[in-house]
Amino acid sequence: MSTRLAKRLDVVQPSATLAVSARAAALKAQGKTIYPFGVGEPDFDTPVHIRDAAKAALDKGATRYTAVTGTPELKKAIAEDSVKRRGVPCDPSQIVVGVGAKHVLFNLALALYEPGDEVIIPAPYWVSYPEQVRLVGAEPVIVETREEDGFRLSPAALEKALTPKTKAVILCTPSNPTGSAYPESEMRAICEVMAKHDAWLIVDEIYAELVYDGFKHVSALTLSSAKERIIVVDGVSKTYAMTGWRIGWSITPPHVAKVMDIVQSQSTTNAAAVAQAAAVAALTGTHEPVETMRKRFESRRDLIVERLKAIPGVKCRTPEGAFYAFADFRGLLGLPWSGAASGKLADDLEIAKFLLEESGCAAVPGSAFGAPGYLRFSYATSEENIEKGLAAAKAVVEAARAKG
Repeated sequence: MSTRLAKRLDVVQPSATLAVSARAAALKAQGKTIYPFGVGEPDFDTPVHIRDAAKAALDKGATRYTAVTGTPELKKAIAEDSVKRRGVPCDPSQIVVGVGAKHVLFNLALALYEPGDEVIIPAPYWVSYPEQVRLVGAEPVIVETREEDGFRLSPAALEKALTPKTKAVILCTPSNPTGSAYPESEMRAICEVMAKHDAWLIVDEIYAELVYDGFKHVSALTLSSAKERIIVVDGVSKTYAMTGWRIGWSITPPHVAKVMDIVQSQSTTNAAAVAQAAAVAALTGTHEPVETMRKRFESRRDLIVERLKAIPGVKCRTPEGAFYAFADFRGLLGLPWSGAASGKLADDLEIAKFLLEESGCAAVPGSAFGAPGYLRFSYATSEENIEKGLAAAKAVVEAARAKG
């Protein structure tokens, strides 16, 4: 039949994050108070100097096509920022600017992975990593991590998972969904394992500047002795509250950047010219607004972890970075709820639904990230929402316990 859809889509799962947001929006439209702990997006405005730079760029004519891989000004700013943060020289020929870091990761999947390839992904993982691998016909190899190890991939587990079929390993540090981050010693050990194998190490560093308690992020690009097989993915979305501007980039060996250029030239062409100008201002302007946001996130992290742990049956480790708390809700399994299929909460999907319907708390079930029994709470929301939302969650859990 000529109207059938491509079979490659059969392997792709819809985004659980967006599903939670859609249901929360529907309930809000019905008049219910919703506490938004779902989508990973800073609730701050893009800093004024960045918005002003975009307005000025428009007045100067930033409304046309640019080079596919980014404007010279932005690539220069990215190279200089990378040297400052990573201490590693970076030539503009290594940089490809895309329409957000997710777009860059998808372009990498198209450029690198083939049917028969394996891509190692530690769980819990960001939902798009395995789906992008599957879309191009490769196989995601999920390696479980443990909460007691900080949800970080151990060198021994990595070594065991590597095979001749391994094309790449994808790490995110700090992590979405766990907020866990690799300290220098552990990242160095990962790099030492990877240096012995002919595979790419792709490190998503989109949250690298959002770290707390004095944690020091050190890039694999800084540490690795095999820099020719390291790929860094970064962007302005999280650090500068610029999610809607859609600017991300990769730093790769030049021959990979050339292939990325080819892939992107046949899809989106360039990222928006005005958004690129705004990104230049973000990277070269004052860092003061970023530090202000980082401090607010740190304060919110402390608050949300404390309030989650106050809910009977819930455990939550304190994350090193990003803006997510990844809480263990397995202690709620078996609680009575009329909305559950069996009349009792049977998994994290039902727990998330229970919290949303009964308390208005919109969190994402851990199953979406390869971690059943957990829920991800974004603290990119106000302190008031955290206080009121988790107080409501605690109240409905205590009421369910009283019934059961």
